[in-house]
Formats: sequence, C-alpha cells, structure tokens
Amino acid sequence: MTRVVDADQPRSADRSLVQVAVGVLVGPDDSFLLTSRPQGKAYAGYWEFPGGKLEKGETVEQALRRELLEEIGITVHDCTLWKTERIDYPHALVQLNFCKVTQWTGALQMLEAQSFAWQQLPVSVSPVLPGTVPVLAWLAKERGFEAATHSA
Repeated sequence: MTRVVDADQPRSADRSLVQVAVGVLVGPDDSFLLTSRPQGKAYAGYWEFPGGKLEKGETVEQALRRELLEEIGITVHDCTLWKTERIDYPHALVQLNFCKVTQWTGALQMLEAQSFAWQQLPVSVSPVLPGTVPVLAWLAKERGFEAATHSA
C-alpha cells in the first residue's frame, strides 16, 4: 500500500520509485532521534528520522551508514532493517526502508545545518514529516501504548 501525501498537489514528472535508507536511532532510555529537514529541501523544517537515498549498487545498510556519517557525523555499528513504507509525495515516490540503529559512535554533528531533538512519545516537535508518522505509530505499538478508545 502506498500512502499519498498532499493528494491535491501536482505530482512531479518523474514517478520512478526512489529507495531511501532511514535510521531510527534508539537511545538507552528508549528516546529516539528526530532531525529537521534542511532549508532548500522539500518540506524544509519538518521533523523526520535521518537518512537518504541509496546510491547505485548500495544496500540499505550501506546507504544508511554513509548517510548518517554525512548528515549527522556518526559511525553506525549496529543497525537492523525494521519496516518499509511507500510514500507518494508531490515531489517524489519513495520507499522508506526504516532501520533501527542501536549502536553508534561519534558525537552528533548537524552537518546540513539541521536541528535535532531526542524524543519520547508523544513527540514534542512539529511539524512532523508525513513519512515519519507511521514510525511513531509502530513505536507506540511496540512500547505498549494503546490508541485512544471511546469511553463508555
């Protein structure tokens, strides 16, 4: 299933599927890292999990290691492909390959002039990129948070 974002907006001419590696960095206290999209990119200022496009011949893990080093200055030591989600944005059709990252070295450096925030559920930053929303729901389910139910 593909999640369509801003369906009322025109789509770009190139609708080929772009593979993206995304890191869900999980700290020892179960917090997770969100970064803001840099100026000049689509949805600038929106909060997301860090990552980027796969280059030709790269695996998801290789791309994630490269992207996290380039974007936030860390070296990934342990990551596991977790879930995938297909998103149809006006500017691109992407398959987001979410990887849980539990071990890394290096101090966070925002190398693309973005901001970062360690978050717990519910997140306190906004706006959140639509492709990030399903991950927050998956984390909530994993951690035993129940969706709001109707009271009697």
